[in-house]
Amino acid sequence: MVAIPGHVWAEAPGAAAQFRIPHAELGWALLMGALAYAGAGGGQNLCQSNWIRDKGFGMGAHAPKIESPLTGEPVAAPGTGWRFRTEDAENLARWRRWWRIANVEQLSTFVAITFVTIAFTSLLAWATLSGREDLPRDISFLKVEGEVLAASAGGWFGRLFWFVGAFSLFAAALGIVDYTARLAADVLRTSYLKGRSESVIYAWLVWAMVATGTAILLSGLTQPLVLLVASACIAAFMMFIYSALLILLNRRLLAPELRPGPVRVGALVWAVVLFGALSAITVADQAKRLLG
Repeated sequence: MVAIPGHVWAEAPGAAAQFRIPHAELGWALLMGALAYAGAGGGQNLCQSNWIRDKGFGMGAHAPKIESPLTGEPVAAPGTGWRFRTEDAENLARWRRWWRIANVEQLSTFVAITFVTIAFTSLLAWATLSGREDLPRDISFLKVEGEVLAASAGGWFGRLFWFVGAFSLFAAALGIVDYTARLAADVLRTSYLKGRSESVIYAWLVWAMVATGTAILLSGLTQPLVLLVASACIAAFMMFIYSALLILLNRRLLAPELRPGPVRVGALVWAVVLFGALSAITVADQAKRLLG
């Protein structure tokens, strides 16, 4: 907070009101990547039920867990769950109580915290880097930002900034590997590998991603921004696909009492249009650059 001058806080509301899409400065690929990575992501939300199952919260206590094939018994089955009778008023009352708690949890831990952290880091970057002509167009701008913070708030603050950034990226990478492997293992075990253990499939997927990442680094690619933009574009296209699938599955497979309302369906439609349009624009833009 102290690293952001008072005039920046005062100018922030006006700057936020001057909304525009900086595609000319950033390029469509980088812009789409920023939108795709602006938060924990839908994939993490899709996997929350899997974590609840493993922690044993609520009905998760009665579901099989994913355990390490090295340290535990790899006996986990897919978490397809079961359906309760919606005709029962008591069941519906329990569902509505749980749904209220889930909404409060999402609004407080996902929406609110994401909004605050993105706003704070954006203001910090604006306060330290705005107007500089020597900024590099790669990840090394963080080095410049840390140096500016060290000069204004003390050398310890610059080092703390770099440590927090590195730790956050490392923790995010671990989380992404975990939930990607969980989602893939559940789908593969449920649909294609019915005779296999979900724990073993999960372990193979995790180590396959680790080996792939290691091979990329050993190949000599040292600029992470290229990988970040490429993976973010894939993530944005994935969000376009699964938002459409969520609409289809929720409207067709859920009981009428449990289906998402018009506001939620409208938000999903907006996500489909946004990420679908950005994906198409990005592909066209990259094709034009390659052919031009």
